[in-house]
Amino acid sequence: MAGPVSTVSATFDGHAPAPAGYKSALSLLASLFFIWGFITVINNTLLPHLRSVFELSYTQTTLIESVWFIAYFVASIPSARLIERVGYKKSMVIGLVIMAVGALGMIPAARLPSYAVTLVALFTIACGITLLQVAANPYVAVVGPPQTASARLNLVQAFNSLGTTFAPLFGGYLILGRSTSGTAGADQVLTQAERLADAQAVQLPYLIVAAVLVLLALIIARYPLPAMGSSRVAKAERGAHSLWRHRNLVFGIPAIFIYLIAEIGVANLFINFVSQPHIGNVTHEQASHYLFLLWGGMMVGRFAGSFLMRTISAERVLGGAAVGACIVMLVATFSTGPLAMWALIAVGLFHSVMFPTIFTLGIRGLGPLTEEGAGLLIMAIAGGALVVVQGWLADVYGLQLSFLLTAACELYILFYAVWGAKPTNAFPEQSH
Repeated sequence: MAGPVSTVSATFDGHAPAPAGYKSALSLLASLFFIWGFITVINNTLLPHLRSVFELSYTQTTLIESVWFIAYFVASIPSARLIERVGYKKSMVIGLVIMAVGALGMIPAARLPSYAVTLVALFTIACGITLLQVAANPYVAVVGPPQTASARLNLVQAFNSLGTTFAPLFGGYLILGRSTSGTAGADQVLTQAERLADAQAVQLPYLIVAAVLVLLALIIARYPLPAMGSSRVAKAERGAHSLWRHRNLVFGIPAIFIYLIAEIGVANLFINFVSQPHIGNVTHEQASHYLFLLWGGMMVGRFAGSFLMRTISAERVLGGAAVGACIVMLVATFSTGPLAMWALIAVGLFHSVMFPTIFTLGIRGLGPLTEEGAGLLIMAIAGGALVVVQGWLADVYGLQLSFLLTAACELYILFYAVWGAKPTNAFPEQSH
């Protein structure tokens, strides 16, 4: 990693009431969580489609998603610097415009068709999403009582899950449902003409996505977002503190990284897994409807997690989720038929609370270092790029056995919940 990512503060004065329009501003931010979740999960229906169009191996297919998450590593530092230079509001607008440009890039990628242009277009979309994430996640986490930060971020992340829940239906209907590969059996071999025709199916959905992004950018540009207060410490004072003395952050960065390997591996290989004859024996289009249930479970889990964390510690909820996720992944790996399919669907419920809970536990007690720690946690989302490792495992050992990697990831999350999340050298907690 290349040092601190964000020196931008997102805190309000702890002794002043929330600015006017604060609740409506959070509602607008919820729309951003929705849209980036929606666009990210379109990839889950796009990847099996591209696998057929370009005749890709599992390794090449998951490489597409790896490029997507490499953007988080590449764009996090520039995003933080841009926010410091132009402010949160303009940065959000710029992020949405960047995403729209990438979505429009999918149209020439389909017309050619070109695997390389597809990678560039998706990388561009992901850079825009990174900019939104660097701004929105710390904002929500630090505004309000520290004791309810996990509950608050789980609640807003539930709107992200709402987007991820609807995305498979959108992609299933407009991409898989309008292509030969999406409606054919798992073993059918497509002709060259059919593959070229299928490539065109992505143009309409991404044109719609681009139009929505531009509209949302215009709304935010005209919306009077409350000004963010500044609690940046002087450079000399800041030099007296070290991020690496905070155990919850040090172990939280790999926790985010490893969790993303698990979440993205399941989501990206779900349709191929369910459509196999010995699992669900359905078409890719039909499998996308079950993917809707996976992401729906994440939405339900985040609402439930937000409620539970009002009375149960975030560490306990996270530990229970890690145990549950490990169990269902082992069932999915070593069973067949509906049992394996429903076990894989169930992991969404357990994964639901992991990202927002790890994030808030990771920045707990960082005080004036909160935004720098948050930036490093956002950068760790690049862990999703290692989904290519699971693609390689699927090619070499079989798709089903590759989910043992996911089960191993859950064990690290359990370790973090039990021990790694305990803060050391914590600054006194203050309400924001």
